[in-house]
Amino acid sequence: MPELPEVEAARRAIADNCIGKKIVKAIIADDPKVIDGVSPMDFKASLEGKTIVAANRKGKNMWIELDSPPFPTFQFGMTGAIYIKGVAVTKYKRSAVKDDEEWPSKYSKVFLELDDGLELSFTDKRRFARVRLLENPVSVPPISELGPDALLEPMTADEFYKALSKKKNGKRSKEIKALLLDQSFISGIGNWIADEVLYQARIHPMQSASSISKEGCATLLKCINEVIEFAVEVDADCSSFPSEWLFHYRWGKKAGKVNGKKIEFITAGGRTSAFVPDLQKNTGAESAKAAGKRQQGKVQRVKHNNSDGQDEEAEAGKSEVKQRGTNTKRASTNKKSKESNSDNDENDSDEGLKKPSGKSKQNRSSKGKDGDQKKKPRGTNMAAKRKLEESDDEINDNSDASGGDNDNEQSKDRKLSSKTQSKGKKTTKQAAEQRQTRNKPSKKQK
Repeated sequence: MPELPEVEAARRAIADNCIGKKIVKAIIADDPKVIDGVSPMDFKASLEGKTIVAANRKGKNMWIELDSPPFPTFQFGMTGAIYIKGVAVTKYKRSAVKDDEEWPSKYSKVFLELDDGLELSFTDKRRFARVRLLENPVSVPPISELGPDALLEPMTADEFYKALSKKKNGKRSKEIKALLLDQSFISGIGNWIADEVLYQARIHPMQSASSISKEGCATLLKCINEVIEFAVEVDADCSSFPSEWLFHYRWGKKAGKVNGKKIEFITAGGRTSAFVPDLQKNTGAESAKAAGKRQQGKVQRVKHNNSDGQDEEAEAGKSEVKQRGTNTKRASTNKKSKESNSDNDENDSDEGLKKPSGKSKQNRSSKGKDGDQKKKPRGTNMAAKRKLEESDDEINDNSDASGGDNDNEQSKDRKLSSKTQSKGKKTTKQAAEQRQTRNKPSKKQK
């Protein structure tokens, strides 16, 4: 992304190719997200006919000074870039325009044609840039809120050490990576420069700024100056950066190695940060305090766990006693319940014996009657047989009796025999019904 070296390269390209030339044509994109606070027509009218006097920069902001205000001001964002047709301007990792694309690019936000035919375009593919028209850019935000420029206004070692020692976020010291990215502290340093200078100074990105020693601060300031000056000297051409720089190995999702050391990624200062754990140790006072607190926390947890173990044993004993009591109560309750159930069963059986159902009474009475009916036919049959025998004997003894008398006796015997047989049939039928009644279960049994 465009940081101080990239913006400085753009400024130098304008200064080298556009100073003293008049703007004859301006095309402003109708994109209010990027073109901030002014309409495209008013912007166009403020530029055409003006002569470019200078190109200025502070931090990652640049403005073109004209022969009269207002001046176009550019905040590059993530993908903002300056292109001059026919002039080689540094292309960085996330540059939006390629050489074979249309001109002006579809991502162009400000297009200027100069009086000698030279054409200049400011593009922004991802639309995080801001373009403003300001009377005095250094007197209003965002430029008025910037800290000293890392290239143009370098601090001394003592100033840098004192500035870091004062930087605290409430009671806690601010992390060094977050502080370097803070444009109000020092302007121009972005994500890749911060990672690079911390790697070269052997400082962990999350180390508290106020814990860095005076010697460490001096080393860090030296690395900032050297990295920025070298990058600016080669017009931010990353292919010219030294091969031992972290810059060449920090891109991509997977961690690589730099000079044989493993690179890891963490979030520091709200940004993805590349660092080398073997070389960048968090040795600040805050880190030591945090480690001490963690150790103390471990000891307390151990003590707490031991006391919890004793408490748990006591609680286990209480629980066991309580459980025994509960089991005893349950056993007693179950025993009582069983006794109550057996008593109820006995009462039910007694009541069943004492108070048979109506149907049972009927069955019993019918049994009694049937029994009598059964006995009666048996007695009747025996009596009938005896009478028949007696009558046969009489007939044999009185064979000399008259035929009429014999006929009368025989007719009487026939009548008696038929009556006896009919009674026997009725008795047999009643016995069968009685057996069916005995086999049929009662309502209670069902």
